[in-house]
Amino acid sequence: MVEPGLQEEHCRVAIVGGGPAGLALAAELRRLSIGKVIVLERESRAGGTPRHCGHYPFGLYEYMRLLKGPDYARRNLESAILRGVEVRTDTTVTALQPDGVLEILNGKGRSILRADRVVLCTGVRESSRAQRFIGGDRPRGVVTTGALQSMVYLKGIKPFERPVILGSELVSLSAIQTAAHLGIKPVAIVEEENHLIARSILRPYLTLKSIPLHLSATNPRILGQEKVEALEYTNKDGSRQLIETDGIIISGRFRPEAALLKASHLAVDAGTGGPDIDQFGRCTDPVYYATGNLLRPAETSGYCWREGVETARRIAADLNGSEFGTLSVSVHVADPAIRYVVPQRLTHANGMDGMNRFYISLKEPVNASLAIHGDQGQLWKRRLNARPVRRIEIPMIDPFRNGHTSAIHFSIQR
Repeated sequence: MVEPGLQEEHCRVAIVGGGPAGLALAAELRRLSIGKVIVLERESRAGGTPRHCGHYPFGLYEYMRLLKGPDYARRNLESAILRGVEVRTDTTVTALQPDGVLEILNGKGRSILRADRVVLCTGVRESSRAQRFIGGDRPRGVVTTGALQSMVYLKGIKPFERPVILGSELVSLSAIQTAAHLGIKPVAIVEEENHLIARSILRPYLTLKSIPLHLSATNPRILGQEKVEALEYTNKDGSRQLIETDGIIISGRFRPEAALLKASHLAVDAGTGGPDIDQFGRCTDPVYYATGNLLRPAETSGYCWREGVETARRIAADLNGSEFGTLSVSVHVADPAIRYVVPQRLTHANGMDGMNRFYISLKEPVNASLAIHGDQGQLWKRRLNARPVRRIEIPMIDPFRNGHTSAIHFSIQR
């Protein structure tokens, strides 16, 4: 319910979050002649995470140029502004209400923004030490990759000399590059899983940089009184190992920035922690859409940029009168090995293109058959050999082709 007395205004599309997905989406909407488009960004500058990544590679697909993160963020922002997007910084959305009503707070106070469509592009954040259950002492020198980027690139602070990077996702590569900017030399990458999370690009890079990789490192503990002195962990054989270090970079294990979403009327998917969407990106209130890493943590900036552009085209078709049918199919995970499937619903629509692939994540390694079943039996099956965290994409099926099915179920056939 809208509080009486607040100043109100209206726009065609309001975008919550000014990172790569949000800015690309906004620029594309304006290119498609959608009316007033407003980007709401809580920080003092739009651009998202790349603003803090003073290294390559960004922008090769989007701008045919190899850019550093801040330059890439600037290009995204300039492209949106040149197309007539209104970007409002230092503006926080405090509530999502039904039918596209947003409560916002900025230097002018509180107000209401009503939009024909709202797009959530709030992205992700790295899991904290507490969320990863990392034990031990509480010394100085424990930071996330994002905090390190802010220290190094924005403030010129060198928090340590020889840190350990805890985690081996692609963002760990960013942590190494950020550290190198001030002559910081990581002494090791420690991974709790029994395999490297990032794909093959990281292993030769670690060899080139002479950074050892320690796998199957469970029960990590940070040691040190005032400053970090060591990282202790349990090895695969059960023995305790100790790495002397003066800092810990807690890297990856991303979580959606979903606090605003969870306080709203929109359904949240238990597997991703992000919104429940259909193949067009629509949330359970069809005025709301979502795109980018809020949907599933976490992909590269370029991936989110492309996703934003694709979502913009669907929103434009929606606003220009494309019709959605009344038929819908829920997507269920029917196996404990599967962490989540995106999208979580399929909606029938006439002549409108949605996502062409399912996005799947696992809880454990799988070397078996992945199958999709509907009310009338098996719809699709394929051999799958994959590991947790890594992205798995499979072709989108059309459950409406041979009659309606109420739900489809994803399972592993061992």
